[in-house]
Amino acid sequence: MKLFRGQEAQGPMAEEKKRKTSPAEFVNQVRSETSKVVWPTREETIRTAIFVFIMMVLLSLFFLGIDTVFNAVVQWLLSLA
Repeated sequence: MKLFRGQEAQGPMAEEKKRKTSPAEFVNQVRSETSKVVWPTREETIRTAIFVFIMMVLLSLFFLGIDTVFNAVVQWLLSLA
């Protein structure tokens, strides 16, 4: 069944969505979902941070080069006018 904007779903799933969640039940659900999260180890976090730093340096050098080339091209074009 395709729903269009403004239409509401019919059936048992729709009734479940409309049910209000108490604050205590919400906190219990959040705790339950948070316990399923696999947190990275210290070594994984450090390795990822180093990788991000290296990529940041490489990309900044790349974009510096591209910017320099474009700047030289624009300056050359402006000197023609």
